[in-house]
Amino acid sequence: MNFIDIFQNLWKSTGIFNMILPADPNLSGAEQIMHMYGAPIMFLVCLVLLYLGIKKEFEPLLLVPIAFGGILANIPVCDIAGPKGFLGIVYEAGIHAGLFPLFIFMGVGAMTDFGPLIANPKTALLGGAAQFGIFSTLLFALLLGFTLPQAASIGIIGGADGPTSIFVTSRLAPELLGAIAVAAYSYMALVPIIQPPIMKMLTTKKERLIEMTQMREVSQREKIVFPLLVLGLCIILLPDACPLVGALAFGNLCKESGVVDRLSKTLQNEFINIVTILLGLSVGSKLQASQFLTVQTLYILVLGLLAFSFATGMGVIFGKIMNKCSKTPINPLIGAAGVSAVPMAARVVNKVGLEYNPNNYLLMHAMGPNVAGVIGSAVAAGVLLAICS
Repeated sequence: MNFIDIFQNLWKSTGIFNMILPADPNLSGAEQIMHMYGAPIMFLVCLVLLYLGIKKEFEPLLLVPIAFGGILANIPVCDIAGPKGFLGIVYEAGIHAGLFPLFIFMGVGAMTDFGPLIANPKTALLGGAAQFGIFSTLLFALLLGFTLPQAASIGIIGGADGPTSIFVTSRLAPELLGAIAVAAYSYMALVPIIQPPIMKMLTTKKERLIEMTQMREVSQREKIVFPLLVLGLCIILLPDACPLVGALAFGNLCKESGVVDRLSKTLQNEFINIVTILLGLSVGSKLQASQFLTVQTLYILVLGLLAFSFATGMGVIFGKIMNKCSKTPINPLIGAAGVSAVPMAARVVNKVGLEYNPNNYLLMHAMGPNVAGVIGSAVAAGVLLAICS
């Protein structure tokens, strides 16, 4: 082999040479551009996600590793996201097998206080009402030509719960994982922007001024019994939801029992942090140009926004109905917290309430439907898995 051949082989192994693919005669227009320049386009998309995570602090704990995983996945030649690449191996072990979302739910359970929900159980109805966004969007996705498993995976975005979206999609439509994960976490991060206009549009000033009564104190015994009760009901009524609900219940029981503080603190800190890193990177591995730059992705982003908006709107509307029927006043704004973006949605409710009444502290009242939304999205996931199995 002469020097010229060595140089040519070296040149063909560079990223510059392999970055742009040769034209495909079977493609035309936008498809041809996506085919040829897919990797550079995805690098720009991932840089935008990094900007949103770092500069704007939009869900940075997940958006940063997802975006960086996307960059690694689109590097040519080395096949980092392939079956033998390290991201591919992590994906198979953690997401394809369904472990990472369950591990995240353990950590979420250990960080969640179900006291506000136990003190005011009827707010669970608001968490349930918000799941309307999931099933309404499923119907829209079917009308657009998606299969039932794909439509179910898109609809779950309305739960505003990233791990649940990943869990369902990895089981039903893994080919859509990258787009659905990005949509789910992006809309979770945009809660302070998306929700307030919907909340104000659907409520009157008089309703936004409603002050709610002080909640009763919840005993430790009630907090210990609650996760066991929820899991027991799930075992009886919807076993398909038990992986997510069981993981959540275990984490919460560790927190509330008071006898395994080391386990609880580990779940809340080191454990969930490690899993978050691996989850984000492996989700990012599905942001490969060939999988992400499609018309389907655009549909998913639009449908995801509709799902989240419908969920918020239905929660507020049901809050208005409950206020009319309840003996004690209920501020309809807390219905917007029925999506399971904990605790961001509850903080947004509190902020909007304070805008109209400086003495109207709705945070703890909103945490009831907010944590109910976590359970609700897990139950909805179980329903979708049961339907599609």
